[in-house]
Amino acid sequence: MPTTLHIHPTAELAERVLLPGDPGRALLLAQSLLARPLMFNHNRGLWGYTGAAADGEPLTIQSTGMGGPSAAIVIEELLRLGARRIVRVGSCGALADGFELGDTLVVDQAIATDGTSRALGAAERVAGDPALTEALALAAAAEPPIPLEGGVGDVVAVRQGAVVTTDLFYDPAGEHADPPPGDALAIEMETATLFQLGALRDLRAGCVLVVSDLLGARRGRIEPEAMEAAAIRAGKIAVTALS
Repeated sequence: MPTTLHIHPTAELAERVLLPGDPGRALLLAQSLLARPLMFNHNRGLWGYTGAAADGEPLTIQSTGMGGPSAAIVIEELLRLGARRIVRVGSCGALADGFELGDTLVVDQAIATDGTSRALGAAERVAGDPALTEALALAAAAEPPIPLEGGVGDVVAVRQGAVVTTDLFYDPAGEHADPPPGDALAIEMETATLFQLGALRDLRAGCVLVVSDLLGARRGRIEPEAMEAAAIRAGKIAVTALS
């Protein structure tokens, strides 16, 4: 097995991987989506798990931590260990009107305003794998809505489009002062890195996100219980697309 510096495998790696940022969300998805999950990694607090998905085939769920630099390290090491298809399952802040908290966004392009994807050679925009993106969109449309706690309602809206990838979560200049392109639906921190590594390496990369924040005039943040339910739904969508 290849030596990796940050991921120390304690179980087999599947060639298909779900990639949440939050280690706690990785545990939640492993408990919800995998049969007999085994811890794949715990080094650096980057929890990962391997088990059998609903289709009976192996699946690894590995957290990346926050932001492009950490995600790039994890993805590169997963590739060295044998990963070939990766779907980011994360969260985002909605920039466009019409979103509700807990909605699902299938990302087809990332607008690279972050340093990591640009350091990897990304142009202004980088796209996910077309076939995997289409599979995610079909799976998202077919996944039944689930009731959410906290007055959010049902997760019924599924949209597809571009996101802005940034290095900043808290922006002292004032809410990411440069206006994003008009077609940007949401903002997040890792997708451009994943898509650019997909373009550079032998990797099929996709992304499905949960709207955790409304950043327009309405403002709002999802409740923890609602986020968990929406994240599980996004994980199911990713597993279906990878099956």
